[in-house]
This record gives sequence, C-alpha cells and structure tokens, in this order.
Amino acid sequence: MTKKQHNTPQRFWQKHWVKNLLWMLVFLALFLLLRPFMQGDVVEGQAPDFAATTLEGEPVRLSDFKGQAVLVHFWATWCPICEFEIDGIETVAEHWPVINVATQSGSDQTLHDYADKHNMNPAHIVNDADGELFARYGAKAVPATFVVNPEGRIEFVEVGYSTSWGLRARLWWASQ
Repeated sequence: MTKKQHNTPQRFWQKHWVKNLLWMLVFLALFLLLRPFMQGDVVEGQAPDFAATTLEGEPVRLSDFKGQAVLVHFWATWCPICEFEIDGIETVAEHWPVINVATQSGSDQTLHDYADKHNMNPAHIVNDADGELFARYGAKAVPATFVVNPEGRIEFVEVGYSTSWGLRARLWWASQ
C-alpha cells in the first residue's frame, strides 16, 4: 500500500518568492529610515571651495574645475564599502574629473601604500587627515559622493555605495 500524497496548495504567505519579497521590502524600509542619518547635514547649493595637495604634490582647488562637472568623493581606508567601490571610482576618473578625498585615513605614505595596493591613481587623491574637509561638506558616513555642476553647485549627493554607471549618469546630467 502506498501513501497518498496530499497535494495541498501552499498558503500565499508561505511561498518562497513572497518571503523573499517581504525581506527585500524590510531591507528597503530600513535603508530609507537610516538614509537621513547617513546623509547628515550635507551641504546644499554652492559647493565649499577648498585648496589641497594631491599625494603627487600637485595643488588642487575645487574652483579649478569651473565650467565642468566634477566628482568629489570622500572615502576612508578603514571603510569596507569604500574598498568595494574603488574600481568604479577609478573608472569614472578615466572620463570625468574626480577629487578623491581620503578622510581620517593616516599619513600621505599610508595613503600612497594603499593606493599602490588597490591600483588607485594618487594624482587624484587628497589627504583629509583630520577630517576637516569632510566636516565642511557635512556628511556623517563614508563613502560620500558629491556631484558638482559646472557652476560649482552641488547637483547630487550619494552617501553609501554608488555604481560607476550611476555616477557617470549623474555627472552627465550635471554637465547639461
């Protein structure tokens, strides 16, 4: 005698895809609730101008980029998300101006070593050792990315991971 198989339908809430969708919605809700904290009191309007020196010893000012869209990217060596994002930022820097600001990440030599290890261009990296520049932009977490339009106004702010395609799209939009 064989056992009869009962072919009872699953309840809607027990279906695998429904559970996955609910988890994604919970994650999205948490992300949206935390986003205002991550954004902090980021500056809006005119981007704060600054003068700094790259790891290659070249002076750089944000105002040097008047007339073109520029990406100001804050990151840290101790940030795992920042490390994951490196390749995308370096790809963007091949086609757009990027000021890569390493905040609270040690000495110039430490940053040089980090850049060598991660195939980063030190000519785009500025050392914000004390976090003063990061504080002027008002972000509370890294990575924090500011897209500045050709007139020097902040067009987009992204705190957290950003794709290279998304950043390129924002830079293109800001340059229009």
